[in-house]
Amino acid sequence: MTVAIIVLTVLLAIILVPLAVQKLTGNAQMRQRMSHLGVSAGLTRVIGLLELAGVAGLLLGLKFWQLGLVAAVGVTVLLIAAVAYHLRAKDDGKVIMVPLFFAFAAAALAFLHLLAH
Repeated sequence: MTVAIIVLTVLLAIILVPLAVQKLTGNAQMRQRMSHLGVSAGLTRVIGLLELAGVAGLLLGLKFWQLGLVAAVGVTVLLIAAVAYHLRAKDDGKVIMVPLFFAFAAAALAFLHLLAH
């Protein structure tokens, strides 16, 4: 189970860090995507900070499993919220599947933390 925890943690970190940086730096493409979803620039920055905090928690969770569990649950909630925003914007199913897939990955990581301890 430890290998699966490490793999899912690294996978989520690799996905979330660039997205968070784009949100925090006001990347033009990211701003356009977030605007399409009805998300303000301020909320976009908050989401970016939450993503970075989630990644920090996931990585620290490799040493402190309780923190990894809480971070995985938080990332799951954040990604489910992303799915809700995409549904509200009536985005294509392919677009919605991306955050949904990673929400399942984060939920699986939380479950693995529980099973391992």
